[in-house]
Amino acid sequence: MRRVLISLVLAPALALSVVAVPTAGAEVSRSALLNRDPLRPSSDPVELVNAQRPLDVTYDHGGQTRTLPDYLERAAQGFVVLDGNKIVNEWYAPGRSPSTLFQTWSIAKAFTAHAIGIAHTEGAIRSLDDTVGAYVPELADRPFGAVTIRNLLHMTSGIKWNSSVDDYWLQLLAGTGLVSTLQYAARQSGDVPQGSAYNYNSLNSAVLALVLERATRRPYHQYVQDKIWGPAGMAAGAFVGNDLHGNALGYCCYHAQNRDLARYGLLMLNGGRANGRQVLPTSWLDYASIPTPVQPDHNIVSVLDGTEGYWNGGFGGQMLYMSTKHRVVIVKTTLFSTVDEAETLTVMRAVAAEVAATR
Repeated sequence: MRRVLISLVLAPALALSVVAVPTAGAEVSRSALLNRDPLRPSSDPVELVNAQRPLDVTYDHGGQTRTLPDYLERAAQGFVVLDGNKIVNEWYAPGRSPSTLFQTWSIAKAFTAHAIGIAHTEGAIRSLDDTVGAYVPELADRPFGAVTIRNLLHMTSGIKWNSSVDDYWLQLLAGTGLVSTLQYAARQSGDVPQGSAYNYNSLNSAVLALVLERATRRPYHQYVQDKIWGPAGMAAGAFVGNDLHGNALGYCCYHAQNRDLARYGLLMLNGGRANGRQVLPTSWLDYASIPTPVQPDHNIVSVLDGTEGYWNGGFGGQMLYMSTKHRVVIVKTTLFSTVDEAETLTVMRAVAAEVAATR
């Protein structure tokens, strides 16, 4: 069954992704049969300085000594490394370029969480312990309706979900319009008491997007535009996927340039500040950085990498790595890679260390 689902969801998507289609002066790596909403370039983009230099990176994995070029050929289509606001390394596979809009998949969840945090800080969301049903009455008498916003953020909703199967169903439904994400959320059942167990569930983030829209009375993409994308100084436009019923997905499908993903990483390393402005509230970041009680290697917006830093990942091998140890941001995007996560993390740490050693 899982293999059938993968072919249904991903075969047409991957076929479309092979060609970078020009759009509004950029290239978009088309990777999902979805409606999309635009994000506009910031009126005050964060400047990145091109200061590329060779990085002599070798690393050991699987009993072999390997090099960065070898890794990129096997695992990436785009790669950017920032040391502060300096681009110290940038690489693209043939047919890709700095203007390609890459599908970020679950990296989008971080933007959704931050939007919720801003809405709470500004008072549109009264409390993170409010239930979904308080904002989305269509779910009030369903299991999702009783879940708190806090438990959605922590992926401890208690809703029954098998991400290795149900995530594919969710993407299939979003791409075909068979049911809306709201209707799909209403069909879900409870599994364990909320807050008691971590269970990665993309529908949690879709429901957060619904809560955001109802609480702020604004479309998801417009809120992200005005509160995050623009103030954070993103230099290029981007696209955000929605289902065929117009519901924001929240869990995936930002199509963005690698340099703008790197700008997000820089925003995080700089404590939520960009161009001298506090974009992400400090009180929110303080809370969001606390490890999830029942999953201590995660917090609300990232996966923790011990004393090295933290990262956001996406289906097929996307990774945004922020090295707090070395103050380095690394973006790795691809169409689909089977290179394992452990090797990728080894590469990220080695690259960050090399950048720091050669400053």
